[in-house]
Amino acid sequence: MSGKVFLVGAGPGDPALLTLRAAELIASADLIAVDALVSVEVRARIPSGTDVVYVGKRAGAHAMPQEEINALLIAEARKGKRVVRLKGGDPFVFGRGAEEAEELSAAGVPVEVVPGISSAIAGPAYAGIPVTHRRFATSLTIVTAHESNASTGVAWSTLADRNGTIVFMMGLSNLPLIVRKLREHGVSGEKPIAVISKATTPRQRTVDGTLATIVERVANANLEAPAVIVVGDVVTLRNSMELVA
Repeated sequence: MSGKVFLVGAGPGDPALLTLRAAELIASADLIAVDALVSVEVRARIPSGTDVVYVGKRAGAHAMPQEEINALLIAEARKGKRVVRLKGGDPFVFGRGAEEAEELSAAGVPVEVVPGISSAIAGPAYAGIPVTHRRFATSLTIVTAHESNASTGVAWSTLADRNGTIVFMMGLSNLPLIVRKLREHGVSGEKPIAVISKATTPRQRTVDGTLATIVERVANANLEAPAVIVVGDVVTLRNSMELVA
C-alpha cells in the first residue's frame, strides 16, 4: 500500500496565517518532517501521537542532509503513511520543495503541494511596506541571498537595472555584500531599503534606511536572523499608512 507526501507551507511564522488545508493535514498526518523555520505556535498544532522528525537547516548546521530527507519521505510513504513535509513559508519559494517533488515523483510516490504565505510578502506587509504600488513599483523580484554551489547565482546587473521592488531572503549575514553589489552596478546610495527580522512574529523588528546607511543601522540594532531585505521606493511608504497586524 502506497501512502502520500504533502509538501506543506506553514507560512511565515504567525499561526493565524496558516492555511486551512495546512491545518487539516497537520492534524491528520502519520508523520511530519518539520523544518527549522516552522514557528513554535504552528508546531504546537501537531497532535501528541504524531511521529515528528526534525529535518531543519540553519546556516552551517543541517539536522539531516537533503538526500536523507528525500529518502525518508519516500520510505515512509511506501509504508502507507500520510507524510507531511512541513516547511516555513511556501514550499516552492526557496524551500527546495521542487527538488523534493521531483524525487518523490521519480520514485512513484504521490505528492500534493500545499502553498503557504511567504515571508517575502508577509514580512514587508507586517512592517507597513507594500511590495507593489502603482506609483512606485509595478514589479517584484524575489532573490535568495544565500547562494550555494548548485545555484544559478545572482544576476546583479539585471537587478540593478530594475525599478521595482527587490526582496532578498536569507540574506542578513550577506547584507554588506548585497549593498556593495547593488552600488557597484549603479544603484544610488540613496535607494531606500528595509531589513525585517523575525517576520510576522511577536519579535518582528524593522530597520530602514538607504543603501548608504543600512549596514551600520542594522549592526547597531543587533537584528537577528532570519530576516527579509526589501530594496525599493516602496520602503518610503512604511510610515504613511496605519496598518494593524
